[in-house]
Amino acid sequence: MPAQSVLIRDSSFLTRVLQQYLSLLKRYPIITKSVTSGFLSALGNLLSQALEYRKSNKENSPKKKINVLGPVHFAIFGLFITGPVSHYIYHLLEVLLPNTVPYCLIKRLLLERLIFAPAFLLLFYVIMNALEGKTLADLQNKIKTSYWPAMKMNWKVWTPIQFININYVPVQFRVLFANLVALFWYAYLSSVRK
Repeated sequence: MPAQSVLIRDSSFLTRVLQQYLSLLKRYPIITKSVTSGFLSALGNLLSQALEYRKSNKENSPKKKINVLGPVHFAIFGLFITGPVSHYIYHLLEVLLPNTVPYCLIKRLLLERLIFAPAFLLLFYVIMNALEGKTLADLQNKIKTSYWPAMKMNWKVWTPIQFININYVPVQFRVLFANLVALFWYAYLSSVRK
C-alpha cells in the first residue's frame, strides 16, 4: 500500500491550505483531483497564450489576442477527463502490478507509456476538436500533422517523470504531481495544436 499523508497542526497559511487540500483529497478524491486538474490545465493554456503573446510582441509580428475559450476548453478537459481518468489509471496500475510483481516498476512504466499515454493523447485531440467546434476533417488533419510529433515529445518528456510518479509518488498525489508537470506540457500541446 502506498504511503499516506499525515495531517499536521500548524497555523501558517500554506500549511492550512495544504491541510484543507489533503482533507478534501481524502474525503472526495476524484472531485478534488478533477477540480485541481481543471484549474491547472486552464492555467497551462493561459501560460501558453501568454508566452505566444510575449513572443509576438518581441518579433514585431501581429499581436496575438488571448483566446478566452482556450482556458475554458482545457479546464473542461482537465475537470471531466484528466482528473477522473488519471485517478483510475493510477489505481489500476497499482492493482494490476503491485509491488510484489517481479519487475513491476518497469512493467507499470511500459503499460502507462505504450498503452495509456497514446490513447490519452488521442482522447485529448478528439475532445479538444469537439470543444473547439471543429470538423472530423479538421481532427484527421490535426492528428495527421501533429499527433506523432506530440507523442514522441510525450515519450521524451514524460517517461522519466512517469517512472518517478507511478513508482515513487504516493498514489493519492500522482494526479497532482502529473498536473503540476502538465502545466507546462499543456502549454506545449497548445502551441503544437495551432
